[in-house]
Amino acid sequence: MFPAGPAPWPRLRVPRALWALLVVLLAPWRLWAIQETQECTWQVVLNNLESVGKNDAIDHFVDQELYTVDKVFDLLVDAPIDPDETYLGFPYYLKINYSCTGDSSEALVRKGHLTGLKPVVLVTFQSPVNFHRWKIEQLQIQMEAAPFRSPERCDAEEVCLMSWYTPMPIKNGSVVMRVDVSSNGLGPFIPNKRFRVNINGFLDRQRDQELQFTVGNELFHLIPRYFVNVPSRPLWYTVDQTPVLILGGIPEEKTVLLTDTNFKDFFLVELSIDSCWVGSFYCPQASFTATIYDAIATESTLFIRQNQLIYYFTGTYTTLYESNHGSERWVRVLANECIKRLCPVHFHSNGSEYVMALTTGKNEGYVHFGTITDGLVSFKLLPRNRSVCSAILVVNCSITWAVFVAGDYNLLMLVEIVGPTSSKYFQVVSYDLVSDRLVVLYTIPEFIPDARGLEFLMILGTESYTKFPMVPKGMSYNPYNNLLLIWGNFLLQSFNSENFIYLADFPKELSIKYLVNSFQGDMAIVTENEEIWYLLEGSYQVYQLFPSKAWEVYINLQVLQQSSLYAPNETMVTLFYEDKKLYQLVYLIDNQQGRLVKRLMPVEQLLMYQQISDDYVLERQGSHLTLSFSNFCPFTVMHLRELPNPQIYTRQERYRARPPHVWEPWGFHSENSLAVYQGLVYYLLKLHSKYDKPYADPVHDSTWRWWKNKKQDQDYYFYLASNRRNAGSVHVDMTSYEKIYDLKAENELPERIFLDKGTSYSFSVFLTARKPEVQHGPSFQVLSPLDLAVVLADPDCIEAVVKEKVLVNRNSVLFWVTLSDKRSCFDQGISGHHLMKTSMLIKVLGSSGHCFQNTNQGLRMQSNLMVPVLIGCPPGKRLALDITYTLQYNRVQNKHYFDCVKVDQEMPCFLFRDTFYPFFLIQDLVTGDSGSFQGSYVLKVVGGGPTLDTIKEYSEEEIYRFNSPLDKTGSLIWTTENTTTTEDLAFNIMSHNSLGIEWLCLENSPCHDTIPHSIFAPEFFFKVLVSNRGVDESTYCDYQLTFLLHIHGLPLSARRAFLILLVSASLFVGLVILYIICCLLSPYMVKFCNFLRWKINSIIGLESYYTYSTPSDSRAFSHSGTVSWRSSRLNSRVVYKGAEENKAETKDALKRKSTT
Repeated sequence: MFPAGPAPWPRLRVPRALWALLVVLLAPWRLWAIQETQECTWQVVLNNLESVGKNDAIDHFVDQELYTVDKVFDLLVDAPIDPDETYLGFPYYLKINYSCTGDSSEALVRKGHLTGLKPVVLVTFQSPVNFHRWKIEQLQIQMEAAPFRSPERCDAEEVCLMSWYTPMPIKNGSVVMRVDVSSNGLGPFIPNKRFRVNINGFLDRQRDQELQFTVGNELFHLIPRYFVNVPSRPLWYTVDQTPVLILGGIPEEKTVLLTDTNFKDFFLVELSIDSCWVGSFYCPQASFTATIYDAIATESTLFIRQNQLIYYFTGTYTTLYESNHGSERWVRVLANECIKRLCPVHFHSNGSEYVMALTTGKNEGYVHFGTITDGLVSFKLLPRNRSVCSAILVVNCSITWAVFVAGDYNLLMLVEIVGPTSSKYFQVVSYDLVSDRLVVLYTIPEFIPDARGLEFLMILGTESYTKFPMVPKGMSYNPYNNLLLIWGNFLLQSFNSENFIYLADFPKELSIKYLVNSFQGDMAIVTENEEIWYLLEGSYQVYQLFPSKAWEVYINLQVLQQSSLYAPNETMVTLFYEDKKLYQLVYLIDNQQGRLVKRLMPVEQLLMYQQISDDYVLERQGSHLTLSFSNFCPFTVMHLRELPNPQIYTRQERYRARPPHVWEPWGFHSENSLAVYQGLVYYLLKLHSKYDKPYADPVHDSTWRWWKNKKQDQDYYFYLASNRRNAGSVHVDMTSYEKIYDLKAENELPERIFLDKGTSYSFSVFLTARKPEVQHGPSFQVLSPLDLAVVLADPDCIEAVVKEKVLVNRNSVLFWVTLSDKRSCFDQGISGHHLMKTSMLIKVLGSSGHCFQNTNQGLRMQSNLMVPVLIGCPPGKRLALDITYTLQYNRVQNKHYFDCVKVDQEMPCFLFRDTFYPFFLIQDLVTGDSGSFQGSYVLKVVGGGPTLDTIKEYSEEEIYRFNSPLDKTGSLIWTTENTTTTEDLAFNIMSHNSLGIEWLCLENSPCHDTIPHSIFAPEFFFKVLVSNRGVDESTYCDYQLTFLLHIHGLPLSARRAFLILLVSASLFVGLVILYIICCLLSPYMVKFCNFLRWKINSIIGLESYYTYSTPSDSRAFSHSGTVSWRSSRLNSRVVYKGAEENKAETKDALKRKSTT
């Protein structure tokens, strides 16, 4: 791994001609030195469990499995936790420090801790691509860092090394996380800083705990020939979704740069792919090389092109899909095709990502369209029926570039056509993936137009042209403002792909190599000779950033500051945007040692220096000359005011978690208390994921179930904490784990805006005009008045209303801006699905590229504010069954309520013969709002079964028969007295004012004649689908709710009831007859039993006699056997005679008793 960090380098020589200008530019730095403020910055690294407390430990996010922390929670007796719950921990911590210029980091951290400084960490989980598998949500968790003392030995009495730690949570469906670190307001001033902490699915932990790449072998030496004088190349990836970036272009090596931190650090990896010329002989390619020319990164998969071969590798991401989807080796696709170029698709759609491969050779004129869903890759050939050449009726053509417009399912292709006279011309061709229709949109002029000094020129066909041929090389499309750019040795832009504008500021002598689009209103242009140009979308002026006079000034200032990010010998590797800022990846050589550095491209400073260097004069005041500059910005102050609370528009859900309290004198945590912190954060996120259930809780808050049985004991827990009697020396405060619903707006527009049907977003812009100033000449001239423009990408879908108020006494103007949805451009959809991309651009006329604001983060450009707008059903809205009010209302209307014998608190029962009145809630998971659903909906039974284990899904035909009032087959499950139906009369339309549902369960319905499983009445579980699609015009949201409804007391069919009655009656009659028989036969049974008892007693008595009458003298018995035999016969006779006499006496006694 190579960190992209600073290192000292020798000073450069400053040209004397710039000293006068440098004196002026360095004035703010002299003021900074006088104030004696320090420049401090946050430092964040990832630590696994074994690295906590180690000073130099840095880990990468590889492990995705959680571990149990139940042992430490078992120690927390008398704490507000659930002892029956399983608490898990995340595999990593965030280690947080800060450093300032000129001071030791360890001393600064100790000082910050003693002055009350506590870092506040905000982790933002990027929503997943596949919304069919995962829920779309904008989730954040804000955590306060816990101080931890390093266990390493030191000479200090109390503390030597310390850091702050927070758990690094992970979430299913998200592999990209942004970490924002800020201060709690105490201690030194440290600006907020953002870090990227992404899961790296291309690293694997071996048995010896060492990390190894699955895509190849890591190299540990940056050889200069890899980068020096090597052309820069574009960095292609799916915007906001890619955890690992890949960059090829290293000459004659199958080696790439990999990074999971946006090049804060990186790896040099030699890919383990097969020979670069296998299967290449049938392609028209003159030479072969090992160089990786094209590389594209998606959420889970890496794509590369080597010569004409394409490979892909799917990472192991258990948080996205099953782990067996990960690749074991590079997979070669389209093996029988000759691929000349890979084209990226920067945005995902419909739950998938895309990549395009352009062919040459036998399939010239086709595009291989690749789809990536959950790591599974598939390609299809487009157009489906015929090639592009055949469709546009030409013989020879070649596709140079392709752009996929996901919102329209449209493929735009830049096609090179060879005419009959071998002349070449280019066309923009559109292909509709749904209708398989291909249309020629625009034919590019053969020569560059003659602008005649204008900044731009509308191409109408009547303009004059130069002798420079137009050579198109590629296209770029921004889905937010519908801006299509065609580039080569020119720039053409269009907002409808048909009418184009030529930007004349870009010199026709140069040729563009690639564009870098921020998709936030600006873009950078890199030419073949490595020049960097800049374009603000919505304007027509193109600025040269490098090389330029402004760049020389900026470099000289960096030399004076001894910056380690610049060197005399440097080569740009790539250019990319991150968080609306432009960054360079540059290879520097210092003292014959090379290193890669990620550095900010100072666009604002360069534009300001360029403005100053072009427009300044020397004026004599007395005996000396002074510099005078012209400020072209029409205003001095620009403020955004009256911004609404952001969450309702940004749809950001935020939780807050603080570490548990510890009783250590210096406030340091232990490993056990950090493990408790891990478990509490995990449980908080678990409650969030479990809250999305069909039955609404009585309180609309995901944390309510955590504390609902603990609130009454809150004073007791506070007593234990106040007296430090908590078990384990840890106190869990119930108020430290909550969901935040009332975030306040900052003084800037949000990152994006979600608009539902008919909703609006309002704010105001305050501008203070620049006072009249003396122009260079004898007269005074007042600058032009302030005008605010609002540019809408789709005026048919959204509208903006601007109201102006002039504040004369303050020389200012206040503009109220209201952006509204026009209710016309979107059908109903699931929450967060298939949103329409558009945008709003706020600009002050005449200020593009001229107005800047000084902030603690540096210069920031003003006057051009672009806000992406997403139209549709916003994320975080849902429909839920209001079970609390439903039970209450049903009890009142039916005069009673009978629950099941086995009560289930999560799923109450309803009686079959009672009318069922359902009520629903519209719950906003972001703002905490919850209200009764007042719209219309369609209710369908889509499944069911007598038990939870036997529930089956019904087919479309069955759903129609079981729910439609038009059914004539006797299959209806339910009915209602409402007469409102859908347009096709197929289903009933319900609302909150409906007359209720009556259960029928007719003969051919699945709930008819349900067999009871006990002595209680039959039960049935209905799977019910509720949807407002097509029947509710108040929202873009298709509220689809599926829930189980438990009905008991179902009646039996007449046949089964008669059969049960017959069997029951037969059993009853049989029991009665058996009773009578028993009563009649009882005397005989008694007599028989007595005789049987007497017989048994007689046998027992005879055996006893034999036992006790045996002679004791065995010798006498042996010598007088005959006498003994005779005596025994005599005795037996005597016994028998006695028995007969006893029997006769018994009979006489019975006779006397009967006579008496």
